[in-house]
Amino acid sequence: MKRIALLGCGSMGTQIALAIDSENFPATLTHVYDASKDSSLSLVQKLQNKPEIVENSHLLSSQPIDIVVEAASQDAVKDVALSVLQNKKDLMIMSVGALLDESIYDILSDACKDFKKTIYLPSGAIAGLDGIKSVKDELESLSITTTKHPRSLKGAKFFETSEVNLDEISSSTVVYEGTAKEAVSLFPANINVAALLSLTGIGSEKTSVKIVADPSTDKNTHHIEAAGKFGKMTFTIENVPDTNNPKTSRLAILSAIETLKKYCSDDIQIGT
Repeated sequence: MKRIALLGCGSMGTQIALAIDSENFPATLTHVYDASKDSSLSLVQKLQNKPEIVENSHLLSSQPIDIVVEAASQDAVKDVALSVLQNKKDLMIMSVGALLDESIYDILSDACKDFKKTIYLPSGAIAGLDGIKSVKDELESLSITTTKHPRSLKGAKFFETSEVNLDEISSSTVVYEGTAKEAVSLFPANINVAALLSLTGIGSEKTSVKIVADPSTDKNTHHIEAAGKFGKMTFTIENVPDTNNPKTSRLAILSAIETLKKYCSDDIQIGT
């Protein structure tokens, strides 16, 4: 049975932990860490099988585990990812935006080869990545339009210097247009899907991103368009926001859980 360590005990980390703690999951959650000790304690209290709380994030990968699951932040990825691979543990990353820093990506890619370990990036809150991956050499354009309620965008770095006031938006409004590379730095908690899409396809500087604030919506919607020599693909995903954190879609959590099940299973694998 696989042994899992969790980095980040917030809303997403808690849902992942509860899934691992269920009777039909082929793994055990053995260690957890969060920058907030209270968050770690709160999570452990909810679990039947009590994992150990470690004192700092770097201690996770020194434990007798198989994989570290990151559900914390881009900064956590930059701080911990390399040491996880150096300790010869696999890694699953939810804060994919961190990998759009080319130096980080290259370092971790080389580390995977050097230490013969794997980084897993779940599909998250979007679909169609198998198709995008298949045609990436023939892609000529790739775009994503993300629509969320204004409250789901609050706290993003973009609004620190923007004239846009989310509280004054009364109808569907485009608040940002740019590249995936720029978007993930300005909306680090909102647009990891754009980072994942760009890594799958034609790169972060060629992937177009549009972010729409719509006070009338109760969904997190992602509309993806890809075109090239192969033809055209269009995907629209309407996600229900997580009840505890509206910045995160329920699908992102389910995708993480399914990726872990696939990692832990010896069963038939469907899809690429």
